[in-house]
Amino acid sequence: MRRSALAGLGTLALAAGLLAPAGGTPPAAAAAPSYVALGDSYSSGTGTRSYVADGTDCLRSTSAFPSLLAAQRGYALDFRACSGATIPDVTAAQLGALGSTTSYVTVSVGGNDAGFADVLTKCALPWWAASCDKAVDGAQSFINTTLPGRLSSLYADVRSRAANARVVVVGYPRIFGGEDCNAATFFSGAEMTRLNATADLMNRRLREAAAARGFAFADPTGRFVGHAVCADAEWLNGLSNPVVESFHPNKAGQASGYLPTVAAQVPAAKSAGTGLVRVPARDIAASQAQYAALDRGIEPQVVRVPDLTSPAVRRAADRAGIDLDRWVARHAG
Repeated sequence: MRRSALAGLGTLALAAGLLAPAGGTPPAAAAAPSYVALGDSYSSGTGTRSYVADGTDCLRSTSAFPSLLAAQRGYALDFRACSGATIPDVTAAQLGALGSTTSYVTVSVGGNDAGFADVLTKCALPWWAASCDKAVDGAQSFINTTLPGRLSSLYADVRSRAANARVVVVGYPRIFGGEDCNAATFFSGAEMTRLNATADLMNRRLREAAAARGFAFADPTGRFVGHAVCADAEWLNGLSNPVVESFHPNKAGQASGYLPTVAAQVPAAKSAGTGLVRVPARDIAASQAQYAALDRGIEPQVVRVPDLTSPAVRRAADRAGIDLDRWVARHAG
């Protein structure tokens, strides 16, 4: 009996040795793939109206797709995406999170480099107050001529730092569905069409740059059809208060638009998901504390509320032969 009992204990000890690595780390924690979320406000979760208190203006949200994806897949999240980030910001402040053990990377960046917030600000004014076409032409020129080289350099840096990672480049949705229901903005049908075409152009260049580096591309365009600004089931905010929320995906846009789009580009979970669980805010804040000084150097890019009382607008009205006070009174009614 004694020899049998000792043999049984030996078997249990062997099993325990196989199941628990040296140091006592549980196997699930040791095996959790490292996931680094890079990029701008569309990844950080700006627009979801609930943010992690991490001492920065990055506007990271537990409702953003990186938090949802990490929880759904069982990844260990390093949430570096920050509202306002440009390609130079990602390079200077975010790439340090990557390493040889990084398993998955997502990156959404390019919109701020092309000045999307400034373009929307100009196009939101009445046609006589600003040239939307000129602003869109400038953005499209940048996207065609300057952006590809910057993306190529960024993606090369990502690959050199995370040589073994699967990298997913994340695109942008069309903002408009043909309707502007916000009383304080004045987008025409033609302007909305051109702005959507600019998002499509951005996605083409992102896709091309991703393919050239062997990265995957997650295009959210299709999933957001029928859910643009002013849609009955709106996944994108229109002009909002606070204004930084404007023209960004809301919680539904992150969960139903971005999450399945990006999740399709990374391996399925090992076990069945438990719904839209999130990486806790306290965990995100703790993991990002070491980067706070870098993050404070990134400024959110904000669409400004059209000011019809400014001297510039009054001068534009005079040039166009518009009685500004009468025009404002008519549209206010």
